Formats: sequence, structure tokens, C-alpha cells
Amino acid sequence: MDVFVSGQDGYDTFRIPAVVAVREPGAGRQVLVAFAEGRRLGKADHGDVDVVRRLSYDGGCTWSELRPVADSGQDTLGNPAPVAVGDGGRVVLLTTRNGGDATESAIMTGQAAPEDGRRVFAQSSADAGATWSAPREITGQVKRADWRWYATGPGHGVELTTGPDAGRLVVGANHSVAPADDGTDTGAEPRHYAGHSLLSDDGGQTWRIGYVDAAGDGTHHVNETAVAQLPDGTVYFNARDQKGSAPGNRVHAWSRDGGATLDAPFEAATDITAPPVQGSLLQVAGADKGTADAPLLMAAPAAPRDRAWMTVRASADGGATWSTGYRLSDAKAGYCDLVRIDAEHIGILYETGTTTPYEAIRFTPFPVAALTTDREHPDPTR
Repeated sequence: MDVFVSGQDGYDTFRIPAVVAVREPGAGRQVLVAFAEGRRLGKADHGDVDVVRRLSYDGGCTWSELRPVADSGQDTLGNPAPVAVGDGGRVVLLTTRNGGDATESAIMTGQAAPEDGRRVFAQSSADAGATWSAPREITGQVKRADWRWYATGPGHGVELTTGPDAGRLVVGANHSVAPADDGTDTGAEPRHYAGHSLLSDDGGQTWRIGYVDAAGDGTHHVNETAVAQLPDGTVYFNARDQKGSAPGNRVHAWSRDGGATLDAPFEAATDITAPPVQGSLLQVAGADKGTADAPLLMAAPAAPRDRAWMTVRASADGGATWSTGYRLSDAKAGYCDLVRIDAEHIGILYETGTTTPYEAIRFTPFPVAALTTDREHPDPTR
């Protein structure tokens, strides 16, 4: 099912999907809440961009009409990072905003006016995504003074369900740092990208910075970080390596204190091959459900030189090693997000198309059992 189709509903392009599953208050039925950036005038990352949503009450077979979640006028508001909180239908959403004319390069090089730079907002829904509070700014809580670029997610965050930090909300994020005053860098070089986590211990009312990955080492340039909690309580992060040295463009790290610090710096995820692109994580079930052997899933395009071949990989050892993967399609594919539909099925919301990956954002269900057998195709570009 194509949930968001570029050129429809008053938007030129839809991009940057995210999805969570929650329980509808009262009725108790599961609701899938799908988010995207609605780019009104073109495909560019900047410009008039809104966050929009659609809902499904039948596991992704049909979807409600499109509704805005947040509209910042002519400015850019995007990078939706939702978190399902508890089992009462509550969703917390983090987004990032900048002036509509401010490009990523202008922000990274310090040429954008402060009021047009990246700012961070939080809002919530108490009725499974049907209605939303107004966005409230939390930039002062989560962005350091020397950070320039900033991005929440994109893709869902998690509520920790086990361990001493149970109930904490964890969202992956990234930033860029200003270059040294005595150097020749402009700030737009990939080595100035770095990752960090965002933490809330009060259900999303307040936020703070957790771990901060070091920028500027010239090895890995952490960008667009996904997060999952493993059955033993460890928090696992998997991120895009933006023009770094990871052979498959993916890096990962683990945290044993709820995302506050990393056990060790990000390292190359050598079993994964992907183009430079965002990816998604999903732990099939938590330790509280007695599923210590349940797989950890990771989704991203698998073509090494193109955004194509949406593939879901499985790990039986908490992300240390990964399967070759289950390929959903040989078509163009971009950003994605994974969600649990029921005991037997996973859903993936992902960018795809025939000519480019940005023609539609599609929802595809598939059985968990399919991940027990790799389904790899030969590389047609060789």
C-alpha cells in the first residue's frame, strides 16, 4: 500500500518516513501511526516542509486521510522521530526546524542567521495519533552552543522496557560541530558530523543529551542514528557513516546505561552493505516478554552504489553480526522505518519508486519467519 504518494494532497514530494504502533485508548485496538515530511514545492531538503500523518486501524491494509501534525509556515519542519509511550495510546514526537531558505550547507558553514538555524521541538498525542499538542521548543535542552547542523532521528525512538532505566525514552540524533578557528575547514566537511542520543526520564516532558560521539577524527562520521533495546537491556545504535571509512557505510555502538554513554566508540558494522542512507532498527520483542532469542532487525537499501534493494537483515547476537538479508524489492529505495504489526508480522514503511526512490512511501508487511532464510539476489550493476 502506498501511504504517501508524491504529487498528491498538495505536496510535490513526500520523504522521511517514520511509524509506530500504539493502542487506541478505550477500544484497545492497535493503531499504526505513519509520519512523513510533506515537501510542498519540490524535492529539496529545505523549503516549505510540514510533518504529516496517516493512521491505520487494520494492520496497514487501509489508511486514513492525510492530516498535518505540525506546520511551520514557509519554514522547514521535519525529521520526525516518534516514540510510543506506554500502552495507553500516547505518542511523543520530536522534530527539527530551520528557516525555509537555509540549506544544510549554509547551516553547517555558519552562514545561516541564528533564527534560521536548526531548532528542536517536541509534541505529543494522547489519542493514538488522532490529535496533537502544539510543538514546543526544546532546543536549549538538547543542542550545544557549538553545534550547527542538527537532526532528530529520523525514524522511531524507543521507550526502555527493562533494566534500571525502564521507562526512559531514547531517540537517536546527530549534529555537526563548528570547525576550529585556526583551521581551513568551512564546517561542511563530513568529518564535522557526529551522533548523540536524546533522553527523557519523565515521559517526554523534558529532554537531555546522553552520549556524544566525537567528531573530527576522520574515521567514522556518524549520521542519522537508529536505536533499539536488546532483550538483556543493552541499548544498540546503528548509524549512517557519512563518507567515513566503514566499508558498507554503516557503523554501530552499544550502551549499558540506557543511552547515557557508549561502551566504546562507533565501529564499522562490517556485515552490512548499504549506500550512504538512513536505516531502521526493530527488536522483535523485549526481555519482559521472555524472548531472549528474538532477532534484532535492521532495514536499509542493500545496493552498494545506489539507493535500491530494500532489505531487512536479522541479528541473533545483539547486532554483532548480521544476516545477508531478506530483500523486499529490487526497486529504487531510500529511507525507511520498521514496526511490529502482530506476533507473526513486521511492517516496513519506506521510500521507493521506479525511476527515483522518492515517488511514494510504501507500507509492506512481511512474516517474521521470512527472516530465517536469506534471500539475496546477484548485483545487476556488475
